[in-house]
Amino acid sequence: MPAPRTTAASATSATSATAAVAPQGPLVESSERQALRQAVGDLGRRYGSAYYLAKARAGEPADELWSEAGKLGYLGVNLPAEYGGGGGGIADLAIVLEELGTAGCPLLLLIVSPAICGTVIARYGTDEQKQRWLPGLADGTRRMAFGITEPDAGSNSHRISTVARRDGEDWLLSGRKVFISGIDHCDAVLFVARTEDARTGKLKPALFVVPRETPGFEYRPIPMELVAPEKQFQVFLDDVRLPADALVGDENAGLLQLFAGLNPERIMTAAFSLGLARQALGKAVDYAKTRTVWDTPIGAHQGLAHPLAQCAIEIELARLMTQKAAHLYDAGDDLGAGEAANMAKYAAGEAAARTVDQAVQTLGGNGLTQEYGLGALLAATRVGRVAPVSREMVLNYVAQHTLGLPRSY
Repeated sequence: MPAPRTTAASATSATSATAAVAPQGPLVESSERQALRQAVGDLGRRYGSAYYLAKARAGEPADELWSEAGKLGYLGVNLPAEYGGGGGGIADLAIVLEELGTAGCPLLLLIVSPAICGTVIARYGTDEQKQRWLPGLADGTRRMAFGITEPDAGSNSHRISTVARRDGEDWLLSGRKVFISGIDHCDAVLFVARTEDARTGKLKPALFVVPRETPGFEYRPIPMELVAPEKQFQVFLDDVRLPADALVGDENAGLLQLFAGLNPERIMTAAFSLGLARQALGKAVDYAKTRTVWDTPIGAHQGLAHPLAQCAIEIELARLMTQKAAHLYDAGDDLGAGEAANMAKYAAGEAAARTVDQAVQTLGGNGLTQEYGLGALLAATRVGRVAPVSREMVLNYVAQHTLGLPRSY
């Protein structure tokens, strides 16, 4: 992978909070990836959680951070170099999201725009689609949302009812989607639909790029308790007319193409959760070192020290699993990456939920004030437990595919 445009030489030392929980691990990263971690962390700390939360509470996107990260080459670090990307892999993009999250700026759209949409188009798009979309996704000047979840399908992607049917050379797309992130600030959405086979009537999944302003494409915000710059939307598609070149890849190979995006989604969601966990643990450790109620700082008491130490261990274990999943995916082992990505997503989601809860408990009443920003993380950690697939469905997957137990659903 080419070196990041901001080099390690320009990086300053991390804050004590970040340093306290910075990745160590036996899987030694290359000097290039260490430099990427440092540089992205420096960028994130220049903005910090105060900037991120102010944007979120004002209902505004974090455009300044997004734009700068794009100019520095971080948003497209996983995309092909010939289209303006860094030529790296999901392992590199996961570092970007984890370090931004640790610094207080967990950009949810990183999971969607470069990781899912960028990966699918880079793998299966036509030359024209790559030329049209990848340079903008890489430098942040264009953004793309991803639409798969439906009200009646939930975690069962095989029940997707959004249908694309032929009309001459065009496609007509009809259906409904929910919990689609960031549409209002994206140029297009990569929708998962099903094509109708005229011979058998069997429905098959396929992927379509739909520009946001296409007639018949309506989206409405879903009121959420989640404090994030990215809003959630429900989408209504009413015979949306698309040209033939809106289809990404082969209409008969949709499942393979779909999972080319879903494995990176799980890996990036794990990185998202790891960033939240490290951010929370850093705040809790700093507070426990300085807050004195009796004769010593509260961190000297095992009732607080041991739970925080346990959180540090769980974060590190989840980070190693995430590294494994990213390594397998970037090496082209889609089957192995599927298992590891599910495990990483589960482990990171659980570690984040427990760590944020313990951080709030460590700070007591201060843990729920806006000054420390931990209260907002309580809702944010649920993302890693329920999306893009619930923890229960991950356990079903591991039970069936890893342990060979009978299918229960």
